[in-house]
Amino acid sequence: MTASATSSTPDFSLPATGGTAVALAALRGSKVVLYFYPKDSTPGCTNETADFRDHYAAFRAAGCEVFGISRDSLKSHENFKAKLALPFELISDADEVACNAFGVIKMKNMYGKEVRGIERSTFVLDADGAIRREWRGVKVPGHVQEVLDFVTTL
Repeated sequence: MTASATSSTPDFSLPATGGTAVALAALRGSKVVLYFYPKDSTPGCTNETADFRDHYAAFRAAGCEVFGISRDSLKSHENFKAKLALPFELISDADEVACNAFGVIKMKNMYGKEVRGIERSTFVLDADGAIRREWRGVKVPGHVQEVLDFVTTL
């Protein structure tokens, strides 16, 4: 987990569930949580996403939007969203536009092999679109509550 000095956020516009597209520039005026996760329907990603779902009303009460981002397809995201009954959208970043902009692609060890993948990371943006805090190499238990606690201080 790292505290970040206020830094500007790279803009992007990417397809999301619900037939929408998400453009960061269009979200100015709201606080935003972007959480990057490796893969739909895997145990850690399911637990993290369910935690964001379970705390979503509190994020909204704090004036904050929440979006999950992975390289999965929109079809995969739609299935994952339906399975977990998510009240927020999932962004598909198949071409790694946002992943590269936020520097979350890393070499990881999986079953003894080096693979390129998303390092579980979360970013909080303020209403002006500046990154106010980032967490990298996230461990799921307790993480969403920590993010919510920080958001309520903005």
